[in-house]
Amino acid sequence: MSADPSDRSSPAVTARIVRRELHSSRAVPSVMTAIVLVVAHLVLLFEAVLRAVGDRPFLVDLEATAAWIGALPAGVPPTLLGTGALLLVVLGVLLLLLAVLPGRRARYTIPNPRAAVVVDAEVVASSLARRARVAAGVAPEQVLVTVGRSSVTVQIRPTSGVPVDADAVRAAVADDLRRSSVEPAPRISVVVAESGVIGQ
Repeated sequence: MSADPSDRSSPAVTARIVRRELHSSRAVPSVMTAIVLVVAHLVLLFEAVLRAVGDRPFLVDLEATAAWIGALPAGVPPTLLGTGALLLVVLGVLLLLLAVLPGRRARYTIPNPRAAVVVDAEVVASSLARRARVAAGVAPEQVLVTVGRSSVTVQIRPTSGVPVDADAVRAAVADDLRRSSVEPAPRISVVVAESGVIGQ
């Protein structure tokens, strides 16, 4: 009896779903950029047709605009010209970064043979904060865990007079990450504040 074709495609489908959940969509900036370019080209085409048939310009006089651009920077205040150039550079850099960077969200995957499991960084941070608090022997408000794309930072404010073993906290956090099998495995750093709190 042959296997169901959908079963053979499920790993690929699952991988595609996980990738879509881990990376932010580029659809909105792509569509906005395309709309701006299409509108600009349509306006230029419309103005070119009007000029070809001998009518007056509707929005932009192509000949006058080309002459003005060719005469730059004459007739334009330096501050205005610099501001416009800076805005164009910023816009270009933003579009380039959107195109090149992976746009990874603060999410992690947990391997599961039956389903695609994706958890937010906040969920991972909450679990790690609980484990770090127990290992350090401090109150919940004395632990702050920040989870990034590739790193975990545990900040602990110890109770005055009670030392905190940073290595034990790091080991506990690493064990929690290993048990949950989050991917990719982040780097762990533990920061113990020099000043403690009283009465916790």
